[in-house]
Amino acid sequence: MKTLTASQLAAKKCQPCEGGVQPLWPQEAAKQLDKLRGWYLAKDSKAIRKDWLVKDFATAIEFFREIAKIAEREDHHPDLHLIDYREVTVELTTHAIGGLSENDFIVAAKIDQIPVALKKLAKKK
Repeated sequence: MKTLTASQLAAKKCQPCEGGVQPLWPQEAAKQLDKLRGWYLAKDSKAIRKDWLVKDFATAIEFFREIAKIAEREDHHPDLHLIDYREVTVELTTHAIGGLSENDFIVAAKIDQIPVALKKLAKKK
């Protein structure tokens, strides 16, 4: 995968992936992650994650609704986690290939365009 800027990724559309494609190597994923603020490689290197500490519970739920709209448009669905009413974590992976594809980075870049009221950006876990 060619390394793209966040705005280049956000301008793209996810491509259907039914398997048969090699997942990105961790080194490839790390290069692309350098272009996305706050996203990091999960411990198993098969997913990318980002954490937010949002203003309150209602903000977290509204953020999930906006993420869901993107996920439905792109037909690429993240795992969404809410802990202690305002700690949000989003995890992206391409299940059909058991690892990362360009689609994960496209959705991450689009999620980053959603305005959200933060308490502060959460630290990596």
